[in-house]
Amino acid sequence: MVLKRNPPTIRLAILEADTPIGRTKEKYGGYGALFAELLAKGCEEVARQDGVPGPELEITKYDVVNHPAVYPALEEVDGVLITGSKHNSFDSTPWIRTLVAFTQRVLAQHRVRIIGVCFGHQILGRAMEVEVARSEAGWEVAVVPVELTEVGRRVLGVERLAIHQMHRDIVYAYPVSVEPLGSSDRCSVQGMYSKGRLISVQGHPEFNEEIVEELLVNRHEQGIFPDGVYEDGMRRVGERHDGVVVAAAFVRFLVE
Repeated sequence: MVLKRNPPTIRLAILEADTPIGRTKEKYGGYGALFAELLAKGCEEVARQDGVPGPELEITKYDVVNHPAVYPALEEVDGVLITGSKHNSFDSTPWIRTLVAFTQRVLAQHRVRIIGVCFGHQILGRAMEVEVARSEAGWEVAVVPVELTEVGRRVLGVERLAIHQMHRDIVYAYPVSVEPLGSSDRCSVQGMYSKGRLISVQGHPEFNEEIVEELLVNRHEQGIFPDGVYEDGMRRVGERHDGVVVAAAFVRFLVE
């Protein structure tokens, strides 16, 4: 899709479902700022490809873990993005149940669009009543190749995707109302799409080598990652990844 000459301002609410650690927290404060930086690059990429200015993003951030009673009013936003998280998307923790209910409210209307990343992707799956649980294949970490469907290639604009991963939970099936975007060896539901309604990815377009290396080291030291997972991730953490490609797809989705 080619953007209009004077694209509108998009009011985007970022629902922060976790807090960064260490150097990442020092640099960004929260995941909302990390996504704001990524989406700015996505707008630049869209403008570069189309030869016209990308949309202006007016971003607000909501800490849905520590302030679960504070959510955006749907009439005041055009889009919602749910971030990743160390928490389990299938838990019955009150704030997670509230997040699922809010996601269902967004999906029940037809103006505000929703983006899900990793945990957010899984919350979308749960909100649409498909199974979300631990993967029998175990952890998927660092840069992973994703085989795209025909829809995935069209939406993302590439033949194959490389994206950072950091998850052990997966969406087990595609809801009937969405189109599959792609799959990997350890996760058959790597992305979901419904035009004008939702887009999601299991991977982390907002992550880079420095962020993922910090997570790998931290979780290895805590005993969360066994040696094999840690060493395999460290071998691939510096590989090329398509975070900006996904960001551009998010931007296009918000204005299509």
